[in-house]
Amino acid sequence: MSFLNTIRAPFLAAALAIASLSVAPTDVLAQAASAADAAAPAAASAPAEPVAAPPVGVATPEVKKEEIENPYGLKAMVKHAGWFSVTTITLAIMIIMSVGSWYIIIVRLWEQSKLYKSAREAAGFWSAGTVKKATEALPERSAFRYVAEEGMKAAEHHEGTLVGQIDRHTWIGMSVQRAVDTINSSQQNGLAFLATVGSTAPFVGLFGTVWGILQALTQIGVSGQASIDKVAGPVGEALIMTAIGLAVAVPAVIGYNWLIRRNKLAMEQVRSFAGDLHNVLLAGKK
Repeated sequence: MSFLNTIRAPFLAAALAIASLSVAPTDVLAQAASAADAAAPAAASAPAEPVAAPPVGVATPEVKKEEIENPYGLKAMVKHAGWFSVTTITLAIMIIMSVGSWYIIIVRLWEQSKLYKSAREAAGFWSAGTVKKATEALPERSAFRYVAEEGMKAAEHHEGTLVGQIDRHTWIGMSVQRAVDTINSSQQNGLAFLATVGSTAPFVGLFGTVWGILQALTQIGVSGQASIDKVAGPVGEALIMTAIGLAVAVPAVIGYNWLIRRNKLAMEQVRSFAGDLHNVLLAGKK
């Protein structure tokens, strides 16, 4: 028994030492965690230091935004192609077509407005005592005054001339109709150009498109690789040409149809006036 007691004492001492070593680090970590938890609320509750405001009257520097130029836009296309290239010449043709179309549309609308105004002024023509007085009351450059003057000339200078062999009815009718046809022809000026632009501008733009695609294929063949930087530029030019061709053609077509419709309505009023004038002149009213 004395031997067992002798061995048990050192064994218990060794076990206690091992237990103290395994528990001590855990206690230290626990104490460190509790200390960190206690310091966190204190740091959160501590007032933040105020940020110094800029001095009064001192402007803060503005941040400049860097502008990136579009390498595939219209400006880049002209710069890359050159002034005397096929692309630039095609673009110039479409610009001329567009400017001409808008000029004709504006001028024709102005002329038609004047014709409609003359029709309103000619409404009181039939209330005058004679055709001569009614004609003199109309404005100088009125289309209706022109028709009335031509009818009066035909009625006054029919007899004693070579046209005297033509009966009075036919001669006055021919003179008045020629005046109406002259007015109609003047109202049709420029409409053929609009029709031409409306029908050909898409094909001009398509030519620019085909040329741009050809340039893209050429660059691919020369470089030997179909990378995006080799294809994007020429294909972008092709799409721009297509868009410009449509932008030129659509207003021309719409303007042509609109002007034709307005001309038809205006000329109906002129022909109605000419028919009534013809009958009045045949009745011998001067």
